[in-house]
Amino acid sequence: MRLQNKFAIVTGAAGGIGRAIADALAREGAHVLLADIRSEPYAPLAERQQYRNVDITSAVAWQELVESIAPGRIDILVNNAGITCHQAIDEVVLEDWDRVVAVNQTGPMLGMRAVVPVMRRQGGGSIINVTSSWSIVAAPGVAAYHATKGALRMMTRNAAVTYAKDRIRVNAIVPGIVRTPLTDAQPEVTASIVAMTPFGLAEPEEIGAGAVFLASDEARAVTGSDLVMDGGYTVA
Repeated sequence: MRLQNKFAIVTGAAGGIGRAIADALAREGAHVLLADIRSEPYAPLAERQQYRNVDITSAVAWQELVESIAPGRIDILVNNAGITCHQAIDEVVLEDWDRVVAVNQTGPMLGMRAVVPVMRRQGGGSIINVTSSWSIVAAPGVAAYHATKGALRMMTRNAAVTYAKDRIRVNAIVPGIVRTPLTDAQPEVTASIVAMTPFGLAEPEEIGAGAVFLASDEARAVTGSDLVMDGGYTVA
């Protein structure tokens, strides 16, 4: 129970990696608010979990969410929500680009902006931003996804040095190819990435274990770091 009585927010938590992270935090004793644009999660909620329909691209929605939290404290924020579009720069539809930027880059910024004052008042906290192996290495196309995940990686480092004096740790989890509804829906793309990944397809629960470590006091000396969990993709 490494997170006993801590309060966490996890975005994009209706399913996939976000749900696995939310479940892992709850198993370690945290009270977890699962936030997602979907109206319902993929599966029933466990003990110590509650679900909230939230548009993370809205500053007002973030403020209302933070103000509604009964304990009055937030120990952990996991910015996991993300989307993609498979378009190269010369092909990208501007509306698609703007949407990816809003979810993958502006959403995490708004989340951090909303929780930092709470964490500062309480003397610290842990923020975890879920980036991607494609924030480190490139692949053809997917320009908006690359741009936003790369930006989130650097925003993580910026926040780490900015809020270190407030005892707020800010780190990134860097997953590679993970079994989720998204990867199941794109079998050809998934198969090509798995073929370049020495350890093959990861399970969401493995990413959840990484989040538990970064959220816990075991990582109290860790900030501004990338926890790369990509099965060797970026070094192969």
